[in-house]
Amino acid sequence: MRRRSTARVGAILAGVVVTAMLAGCGVVPRAEQVLGHADDTRSDRTPGATPAPAPSGVSKDLQRYYRQRLTWEPCDEGSTLQCTTLRVPLDYDNPGGKSIELAVLRYPAQDQERKLGSLVINPGGPGGSGVEYAAVAPFVISRPVLERYDIVGFDPRGVGRSAPVDCVSDRQLDAYHAADGSPDNAAERRELQRIARQFAAGCKRRSGDLLPHVSTEDAARDMDILRGALGDEELTYLGKSYGTFLGATYAELFPSRAGRLVLDGAVDPTLSARDLSLEQAKGFEVALKAFLEDCVQREDCPLGRSLDEAYRNLDAFLARVDRNPLPTSSRRRLTQALATTGIIMPLYVKEYWPRLRNALASALDGNGSRLLALADEYTERNPDGSYRSNASEVILAVNCIDRPDVTSVEEILREEPVFRQASPRFGSFILWGSLTCAEWPVKPVGKPGPIHAKGTKPILVIGTTRDPATPYEWSRSLAEQLEAGVLLTREGDGHTAYMQGNRCVDEVVEAFLLEGEPPEDGMTCPES
Repeated sequence: MRRRSTARVGAILAGVVVTAMLAGCGVVPRAEQVLGHADDTRSDRTPGATPAPAPSGVSKDLQRYYRQRLTWEPCDEGSTLQCTTLRVPLDYDNPGGKSIELAVLRYPAQDQERKLGSLVINPGGPGGSGVEYAAVAPFVISRPVLERYDIVGFDPRGVGRSAPVDCVSDRQLDAYHAADGSPDNAAERRELQRIARQFAAGCKRRSGDLLPHVSTEDAARDMDILRGALGDEELTYLGKSYGTFLGATYAELFPSRAGRLVLDGAVDPTLSARDLSLEQAKGFEVALKAFLEDCVQREDCPLGRSLDEAYRNLDAFLARVDRNPLPTSSRRRLTQALATTGIIMPLYVKEYWPRLRNALASALDGNGSRLLALADEYTERNPDGSYRSNASEVILAVNCIDRPDVTSVEEILREEPVFRQASPRFGSFILWGSLTCAEWPVKPVGKPGPIHAKGTKPILVIGTTRDPATPYEWSRSLAEQLEAGVLLTREGDGHTAYMQGNRCVDEVVEAFLLEGEPPEDGMTCPES
């Protein structure tokens, strides 16, 4: 859930890693290519399905949103992708007031005659673009599911093209990412607090009207309006990472309309912001150990030939970079914060481990360019200094309003020994990332607590045993909380399980989405 790109580090949206990998192959369209340009005079616009009936008890002001009919058009000339916008109320407590538009993209089912409906997908974050995730559906959704479902992604409110949150300039965001994430003295702490205050003040100045209305509950309510506009009586949904919290929240709010829900790489809603950060720090330590154990067995490992030696060399390197940032091929220097982000990014996907070995080898030789490139992929920074998305801003806007967080530097200082003991390399880094929430201009509206979602159909929860960002225990906890939760375990490394190379997991998800057949609770898919 928490991410260094704004909150120092955390659960990178599952889709960001996928899209970063595909972007390197020239596959992923930019947002403007995905969305195209709306033109009301076009002749190739396609009326959407008849909206599903509005739920009973919905106010008259809210009914008009449920009654809207989507009109789809090609996202770009010659594209098979279809785009539209969905209108939702800015404030659900006042649905007769202002409204906002959400960007929506559809990858049509390949077998329209046998189509089962729409599968709404969310890649995580908070801050992940469902539009861009759905645009690469063949890479993130298995073929049997693509054949039978329209794959629908939307940018949640505040994200991308959906009334985007805006806080700071690109140059200020650079400074935010590079700021010392483990301040050693009062002067460094004051500087970090100054940057956090600048960020929070910028959000208030640029997005003050939106900030009170970007909670996960708001997004879940939007998703029900989308379900209705798509013409589906029940929501079929795949959420990864933070997207599991969004999906579970939907099930709690609308249990009778929750259909086949797949929650992959779950977030535990009972945990406080403090405990989420602490457990996530531990998760990254577990993932780092797995990487180092693999590294020391290889001839090209730059950190040594034993686990102890690798830890010593890595710790010494991070301490040196903290004192003296490394030069890179650009004018920017690799700070300790950026180096840590560059290390964290490949821990999400095992296939990235060779890149991390190479980046560390270059950094140990005094060139920080490769680690900086990994950090930039994580924060979605382009070579020209612009950012591909506003995910770095959204993640804070949502996290800070969803649950109470730290309130002061003094509180962080009290907690720091616990975090350092739990995670010597990432604990302080993640903890100090909470500082911006202490300066946030909007009070949190949510609080930790179990989600039971009484009365739903079976909900499939998937956990990976060495997931760095959403520890396996979180998936097990959520499955136990949900009245109809069914847990599927994937043994292995990396973040999330579906479409990550484990055929057992993919087949279970396919059977659930296509036939409505959940696996036996507690089933395990071995490492592949």
